[in-house]
Amino acid sequence: MFEDLAARGFQIEFHSHATAILSVDFPDAIGELEAALGALSIPIEEIIGSGGGETKGTQRLRRALAELGWHKVNFTIEKRINGVQRESISHEVDHVRTFADGRVIALEIEWNNKDPFFDRDLENFKRLHAEGAISVGVIVTRGSSLQDDMVQLVRRFATERGLESSDDLGSLGLTPTPRQKADVARRMRAGGATFADAWSLSFVKDKYGAATTHWRKLEDRVHRGVGNPCPLLLIGLPSSIVTFDEHLDVGAIAEGEEEQEILAEPIQPLPPPAQP
Repeated sequence: MFEDLAARGFQIEFHSHATAILSVDFPDAIGELEAALGALSIPIEEIIGSGGGETKGTQRLRRALAELGWHKVNFTIEKRINGVQRESISHEVDHVRTFADGRVIALEIEWNNKDPFFDRDLENFKRLHAEGAISVGVIVTRGSSLQDDMVQLVRRFATERGLESSDDLGSLGLTPTPRQKADVARRMRAGGATFADAWSLSFVKDKYGAATTHWRKLEDRVHRGVGNPCPLLLIGLPSSIVTFDEHLDVGAIAEGEEEQEILAEPIQPLPPPAQP
């Protein structure tokens, strides 16, 4: 499963018999996930312009999943005693795929939230699985290569755009805060770094720091047993999905005006893998 994605650097990890469950019961889901994720690309301008928020690339991924039937669902679990409701708990999941036989997969995308969101997702999956509401939980987040290469990717953008000062950022429609300007200046004084180097380090630390949602934070929680025993599929997005060929308007992206559709054709699910 997911051999093509793995070959492109996606991290794929299964827990609590998720491999067997997905391969036997959900071959169509595998094809749909491979199709949506395989078509994903994120121009570097969207990473810069989003300012750490959800990029338009992840928004495109959400739309692609929705087109394939992965919709937002609010699960409500009620406890009644002699017909009287004593307790009601709701769990909202952004992407849920319900198949004809009633079996369900739940999926969350954590592009760049605070890392405690992983605890929320995993505990939600655990409760929903215990109640028989879902068969597998899926989490998609920034993979190790994307997290580790983020400074290098941002530095490449800064170098290619010839950024040498805050005024150059302003010409792109980016307005650093006084705190951000001070941090860049401090880095330049302390180590003799160029503006591009100092700004890249400052930007990534500020927007995509260690305390945000990425692979190592997710893996740490799962290996500690958070979410267990819900079967889990974990997917890490690689640095290879970041592209440099679009030359988009960063300022327009920052203002929410740029709408770049990378996917020219509707996503079609791949055929299910052949059964041995």
